[in-house]
Amino acid sequence: MVQRLMKIVTVVGARPQFIKAFPFSREVRKHPEVREVLVHTGQHYDYEMSKVFFEELDIPTPDHHLEVGSGPHGAQTGRMLERLEAVLSEERPDWTLIYGDTNSTLAGALAASKLHIPVVHVEAGLRSFNRRMPEEINRITADHLSSILFCPSRAAVENLRREGIGGDGGPPSGPRPRVYEVPDVMREAMTLSLPRAEDRTGLLRDLGVVPGAYFLATLHRAETTDDPARLRAALDLLARASGLFPVVFPVHPRTRELVEASAPPLPGSLRILQPVGYLQMLALERHARAILTDSGGVQKEAFWLGVPCLTLRRETEWVETVEAGMNHLVDLEAGRALDLLRSLPPPAPAAPFAPVGAARAMLDRMQE
Repeated sequence: MVQRLMKIVTVVGARPQFIKAFPFSREVRKHPEVREVLVHTGQHYDYEMSKVFFEELDIPTPDHHLEVGSGPHGAQTGRMLERLEAVLSEERPDWTLIYGDTNSTLAGALAASKLHIPVVHVEAGLRSFNRRMPEEINRITADHLSSILFCPSRAAVENLRREGIGGDGGPPSGPRPRVYEVPDVMREAMTLSLPRAEDRTGLLRDLGVVPGAYFLATLHRAETTDDPARLRAALDLLARASGLFPVVFPVHPRTRELVEASAPPLPGSLRILQPVGYLQMLALERHARAILTDSGGVQKEAFWLGVPCLTLRRETEWVETVEAGMNHLVDLEAGRALDLLRSLPPPAPAAPFAPVGAARAMLDRMQE
C-alpha cells in the first residue's frame, strides 16, 4: 500500500522563526512521506535579518516569498492575510505550522483557520500577561485558533488549561485541541549549531573584546523602542554599563531607524554592529560576561548557555529563567542593573548539550 503524502505549510517571516524552523525542516527531509511547503512572509526581508539565516542553517529556499515588508501592524498583517490566503488555497495542506508570536504567526493562524485548515502552533501557551505587547495578542489569538499546540514548558501547558484549551476544554463541537509539552525546538537549533558557532569567534577579536570581559546587548521590542523616553533610557543604561565592560550592540534595523528619528545618537562608548547572523550571535552570547536584552529568544539562549541575563522589561513569558536565578527583570532601572552587573560572577562554562528531539516529537504527534 502506498502511504498517503502529508503536506505541511510552514509560515515564517522573522529571524527567530527561521531559527525555530531549522530543526523541523531538517527532520522533515528525512521522511519521504512528508512534504513541507515553506512560506516566507517577508516580515524580515534584508540580508542580515533573513537570507543569511537560510544560508547558515541550510533551510530550504522558500517555496513562496510573499514580500510583505515592514509597516504598521494592521497594514502588514492585512497584506500577509491576503497573500497567505492565496497560497493556502492553492496548496491545500493537511496542516499549517506557525511559530512564536509575530505578525506572521497571527496572519498564518487567521488565514488557515478561515480556510478550515488545521493550525499547529509551536511555542504555544507562553504568556507575559501584558496585553499592551503586540506579541501577547498574537500568541493568545494563535493559541485559540490552533488544533495542535506544542508547549515548551509545563507552565505553558497550565496557562492554556486556565484558558480552557486542553484538558476538558475546547469548543462545544468539533475536535478538541491537542496540547503537548515537547522539548524546546529553539534549544535543538542551538545545540545543532553551537559547534559551527565556535568558528565565528574571530568576531570578538575584530571588536577588540575578549571572552568573559564584555556585555552583549539587544533592543527591538516595540514597548522599548516606540516610546522615545524609554528608548533614551535604554540607551543611557547601555552607555553606563559600558563603563564596567565594553558593550557589544548589534542594532536591529528598526531600532536604528527609531534612534535616528527620535533619540540622541547611539552612544559612542558602545561597540555598534549591523545585525549579525545566527552563528555569530551564538558566539557573542556564549562568551559574554552578561547579556542585556528585551528579546525572549535571547533570554532563553542565555539561560541554556549559563550566561547571566538582565531583561530590560517589566515581565517575561520565560518565567522559568527568572525562577532559576539566571534572568533578572530590571526594566530600565539603571541603578539596579549596574549593581547587578557589578556583582554578577563570571559565567561558568556551559555544560555540553545533547540533541533534545523536539522536531521528531512534533512530527510524530502530527502524524498520529
